[in-house]
Amino acid sequence: MKYYLIVGEASGDLHASNLMRALLQEDPKAEFRFFGGDLMKEVGGTCVRHYKSLAYMGFIPVLLHLRTILRNMEFCKNDVEAWNPDVLILVDYPGFNLKIAQYIKLHTEIPIFYYISPKIWAWKEYRIKNIQHDVDAMFSILPFEVEFYQRYHFPVHYVGNPCVDAVDAFRKNFNETFETFVSAHNWEQKPIIALLAGSRKQEIKDNLRRMIKASRYFPDYQFVVAGAPGIEADFYCRYMDADTKIVFGETYRLLSHATAALVTSGTATLETALFRTPQVVCYYTAAGKLVSLLRRMILKVPFVSLVNLIAGKEVVTELVAGDMQVKAIKQELSYILPGSERRKRMLENYDCLIQILGKAGASGRAARQMLQALSAYKKRLYQ
Repeated sequence: MKYYLIVGEASGDLHASNLMRALLQEDPKAEFRFFGGDLMKEVGGTCVRHYKSLAYMGFIPVLLHLRTILRNMEFCKNDVEAWNPDVLILVDYPGFNLKIAQYIKLHTEIPIFYYISPKIWAWKEYRIKNIQHDVDAMFSILPFEVEFYQRYHFPVHYVGNPCVDAVDAFRKNFNETFETFVSAHNWEQKPIIALLAGSRKQEIKDNLRRMIKASRYFPDYQFVVAGAPGIEADFYCRYMDADTKIVFGETYRLLSHATAALVTSGTATLETALFRTPQVVCYYTAAGKLVSLLRRMILKVPFVSLVNLIAGKEVVTELVAGDMQVKAIKQELSYILPGSERRKRMLENYDCLIQILGKAGASGRAARQMLQALSAYKKRLYQ
């Protein structure tokens, strides 16, 4: 069968590439055509656009590149229609993907599946109407999304979380000692606190400098930054001091050995929990008091970190917007260091979280359930 996938960022490239491999296991004759990235290219098929030509975020960048975005959107609509796949698989990236879904639903009979739901449960809940009208089935990686979509009587399949797969695969072959790790980098034998300051330059600029200032209150620990892909080391050096270390391409290795972590909200908070590394979620924004007020007014959910959202309660402290100050980071970090009661409770809650997420194998389950849903769709179509 022919599968057309649309991805708009690096995380989507990763998850879509694993889905493609799983689809090949179920359908060895699978053909792929996609808007995607390098990881998807490694699996095979035809990449008609790289996601980097789509990845504009924020009002000003989108406005400046609006003509390019609209050209890509028009090309994508025509390309999907011309190739006429057995199914169109959209991966997150709702601003682009929901426009494509609307056009394809109106002009073709191609079934449309969504893998990795847009976060409409947090904001822009009105998009449920577009999904109900233009998408045939949702394949979710977050368990609490099932209840959300069921409220709207929309077909949703929880397939498990691919982060579980990635961490599980890493840990199966990992038996490195702490001494080996620090010796390999010529570091001290002091315990490590990991700093995951985000994946975009603005995030890093806003978060890292405050993390570094807080680190100076913990001389018995060494602080190590997990460098993000595509961000040069020189950029980090603007905000680091001489005592801070940095590694690239070793985030999982670092989390395996870290005593604790300061983590900017996102998938990284969930990965940190899967490694059972106690953490404080840190996400600074300018005009913090105003943002904190708007957050309470706009967001439909009580938390920003995936850890707390999935657990349904506060497992990790969230220092967001105006709450992320050096004094607060210092205090909250001290609460989760070895010997503290809060650290013990957090680790117990991590174990419950891991149970909620379920076993590894999300990509395989997604592929199998997609093929089952596709078969059911075609039966309905031709009855």
